[in-house]
Amino acid sequence: MLEQQIDSPTRPKTSAMIMKLFQITLVVLVLLINLGIAFPSWAERAPSLTSNPNYFEVGQKVIWLYKPRTDSNDVQRITAEVVKLSSKQVQIKVYKHNKEFVNRWVNPNKLENSPKVKESVL
Repeated sequence: MLEQQIDSPTRPKTSAMIMKLFQITLVVLVLLINLGIAFPSWAERAPSLTSNPNYFEVGQKVIWLYKPRTDSNDVQRITAEVVKLSSKQVQIKVYKHNKEFVNRWVNPNKLENSPKVKESVL
């Protein structure tokens, strides 16, 4: 009886090793496929003003489409400068008549890029 216990193998079964190797290979394959699909999205460039009109930078001149009343159809075009950016709003600097300024948080949908003024050559 003692001889039978000694003869039994103490190493793991080969089918268990094959299954473990198959699991590791499957995980590596899924990761490689995922990287192959996700890698092109990493290559995107930063948005530019020419390709995305809703992209603003600090210091950029913009035009604020201001409505004095929500029920009014009158829209005033006020020149301003971008001061701060947040995920949902843009802070702009609006100049008053007495050369003072006021900062306002506005929705980026109510802003448009200021047309570039060509410099005259004399």
